[in-house]
Amino acid sequence: MKRSSQSAAWKTLSVRILDREVYNKQSSFYVLLETPQWRRSRKEQTEDKPKEEEEEEEEALTGKDDEERRIAEMGRPMLGDHVKLEIIIEESYEFKNTVDKLIKKTNLALLVGTNSWRDQFIEAITVSAGEDDDDDECGEEKLPSCFDYVMHFLTVFWKVLFAFVPPTDYWNGWACFVVSICMIGLLTGFIGDLASSFGCTVGLKDSVTAVVFVALGTSVPDTFASKVAAIQDQYADASIGNVTGSNAVNVFLGIGVAWSIAAIYHQSNGNEFRVDPGTLAFSVTLFTIFAFVAVGTLMYRRRPEIGGELGGPRTAKVLTTMLFFSLWLLYILFSSLEAYCHITGF
Repeated sequence: MKRSSQSAAWKTLSVRILDREVYNKQSSFYVLLETPQWRRSRKEQTEDKPKEEEEEEEEALTGKDDEERRIAEMGRPMLGDHVKLEIIIEESYEFKNTVDKLIKKTNLALLVGTNSWRDQFIEAITVSAGEDDDDDECGEEKLPSCFDYVMHFLTVFWKVLFAFVPPTDYWNGWACFVVSICMIGLLTGFIGDLASSFGCTVGLKDSVTAVVFVALGTSVPDTFASKVAAIQDQYADASIGNVTGSNAVNVFLGIGVAWSIAAIYHQSNGNEFRVDPGTLAFSVTLFTIFAFVAVGTLMYRRRPEIGGELGGPRTAKVLTTMLFFSLWLLYILFSSLEAYCHITGF
């Protein structure tokens, strides 16, 4: 609208954007202002004047001289110098990143929910490329690298083995759940026996083998799963909850079920089931102390200059990584020294 020194008229225009379900990085449209027109109210529209009276008024108006016409038009709204405006809509990188994360989660849920063994076996024997945020932003499909082929060769046996798990569509997912639990139990038992045999071969005690090889072999997958959860989530709650939850299930459910089965078996035979605590008290105490240090570190990282439990400035990330890695090494060192009676436990 035209703006003068005496008065100014403003009008807010609401433009409805149509969703055509087509992705465009940039889109534009024009807003064109035409000559202002007077629109009568509904009351005036219902009381329309006869067409003859309107024509008489137009003739009377055209009969005025130029001066009267100029005075009559001074109060009318007029267009300014700029009557055409181009509106450009560009993609929001922040919104795009949020949508990409949601799409990744949705695709992950779709991949988990398979409906045929054929799809599972095809996926198991197919070499897939690793995820890269730069490639995702470019929108180009990434080809498998040499590292992807090596990892596929090392893990193809386990991929094919777990492809025998029933799809999630069978029995409303209960078949997949039961068979998955059984497969995880068999895999855990295999890892435990393999670690025990390795420890016996090199001359390590079972307690040292457990805290070094068994714990490392079962915790590395949880660590990678937590890393993926941290990358795809806006906050670190999912990743930290995954670590604590998985370890709690492994310890309380895994040991609890095994000990319960053994206790029931011995009780049915009229025997008493006893568990030699060994170095359990010392290991639990040491782990609890280091756990308090780790939790205190995470709480300290919530300060504004760091910004959260994970990520943050490079210095904070390096120091936190070194601290947690040092805690793990100290736990292994003290547990091994106590197992071989170099230090006294309780």
